[in-house]
Amino acid sequence: MKNICKIFSIVLLFLTSTKINAQLDTLNYLKQFEANKAQYVNKPFSFLLGQMTKIQPKTVWFVPVTSKKNVTKESIFNFCNIDYSFHNAITLRITWQEEIPRSQTKYYEQKNNFYFTTEERVFYGSKIVKDIMVYR
Repeated sequence: MKNICKIFSIVLLFLTSTKINAQLDTLNYLKQFEANKAQYVNKPFSFLLGQMTKIQPKTVWFVPVTSKKNVTKESIFNFCNIDYSFHNAITLRITWQEEIPRSQTKYYEQKNNFYFTTEERVFYGSKIVKDIMVYR
């Protein structure tokens, strides 16, 4: 019984450290885009997505604007499953050059349950990036 507990502890420790390293790799990879944001600002979001060859967003969420509830000025793209989207998730926050009508972003949220699908890729792909921020 003691051996089983030891083996279980070792496996759990290995899995936890692997997940932490994967998150750090993702964060470091995305931080490169933030550091080089001059290459992506004033260009379509599709250009930025095209440069992300190692990982793509899994979910997309609008950022509410308190003074203007009918527009989306910023969106956050998470790189984890939807279940972990608000648990210290690695996030790419994009500020858009022009505000997007909230009705449009809400349509995709309701249709695809916040998942970043091919439809969202096409929809957001033509939007112009004003700023990029990466955080966890």
